[in-house]
Amino acid sequence: MSSEPAAQFNIHDAKTNLSRIIERVEHGEEIIISRAGTPVAKVVPLTRRVSRTSRGSLAGRLVAANDWDSPDVNESIAADFGLAP
Repeated sequence: MSSEPAAQFNIHDAKTNLSRIIERVEHGEEIIISRAGTPVAKVVPLTRRVSRTSRGSLAGRLVAANDWDSPDVNESIAADFGLAP
């Protein structure tokens, strides 16, 4: 982030300009929301934990057990969700 102070909006302006505020945050800016001149919230960019860019991005990273779709496994899962007969 930069050393500049965060931009500040009062609640009314923040509601009116929410799309613009989100766009600025997506570009790395932090925004302060104030009520009657007192800061009450900060809107900050989220850091992505995983960057999945396309289909197959987990190829070679996941391994399914040979019995992943067996009746026993399916019954066990159904029981976990309270759906067992």
